[in-house]
Amino acid sequence: MADQLNSSRVQVNLIGLKKADYRGNPSTLCQGCGHNSISSQIIAACYELNIQPEDIVKFSGIGCSSKSPTYFLNRSFGFNGLHGRMPSIATGSLFADHSLRGIGVSGDGDTASIGLGQFKHAVRRNLRLVYIIENNGVYGLTKGQFSATAEEGLYLKSQGTNPYMPVDIAWEALLGHAT
Repeated sequence: MADQLNSSRVQVNLIGLKKADYRGNPSTLCQGCGHNSISSQIIAACYELNIQPEDIVKFSGIGCSSKSPTYFLNRSFGFNGLHGRMPSIATGSLFADHSLRGIGVSGDGDTASIGLGQFKHAVRRNLRLVYIIENNGVYGLTKGQFSATAEEGLYLKSQGTNPYMPVDIAWEALLGHAT
């Protein structure tokens, strides 16, 4: 009987929160989309690290990745910025309030195209920001144009074959002295 009672109790972390306290709204993203897996891992990490959701501020740009922060940490404040400008908003917010922890979610188009300069400055400043790039090589929200990270030779029915070398975001971060 005691074993049944213990197994039916909801587990809490060291600060008394349940994993459900770290969730957000139900996802509306496409089935099989990798963005949902990323949200699940953010939930798990924050729960296991005993982080108060209110101590985190979420930032995003435009595109499918901009929807992701809705699906985790519903007790955290979130800000959806302009295309490619998420790092600037995160920089200002985190410089203004050093007690906050930042999670920035951005897509490959948001980061490696219009926001590449913003990305480079964010990594060189070494912000207190977990910068997550949801990189799938296409602009998924507008249904399948190549992004700057698409592999050379990739074929899409709507676009043909990609003739361009991809932007390597990890290499760009290392060149910017990211840690």
